[in-house]
Amino acid sequence: MEKLTRKEEEVMRLFWKNGELFVRELLEFYDEPRPHFNTLSTMVRSLEAKGYVSHTKFGTTYRYGAVISEEEFGRSTIRGAVKSYLGDSYLSAVSALVKEEKITVDELKNLIEQIEKGE
Repeated sequence: MEKLTRKEEEVMRLFWKNGELFVRELLEFYDEPRPHFNTLSTMVRSLEAKGYVSHTKFGTTYRYGAVISEEEFGRSTIRGAVKSYLGDSYLSAVSALVKEEKITVDELKNLIEQIEKGE
């Protein structure tokens, strides 16, 4: 999956939270000063070109919706970070989480038990 800009990810979060939307509806979720309609429309079309959203045509306008779930995006982001910053080593990732006390040894043992049971 292609990386998203911070602004594109912000738009995706709106789709994940609210479902399918027209660009005009997307605008309503922004505080003033809102982005220009054309700017937001271009961003949504970019998301579609990257494979994150698709559209349904309604007359002369389009309603867009996410085709990638937030969970899929999260997993992909983690895979990318592990590949880019940890030499594609998930062991290094888990080790870093333990060292920084983001996951306890007991939680890690529980995770190993779950994996061994096939959960």
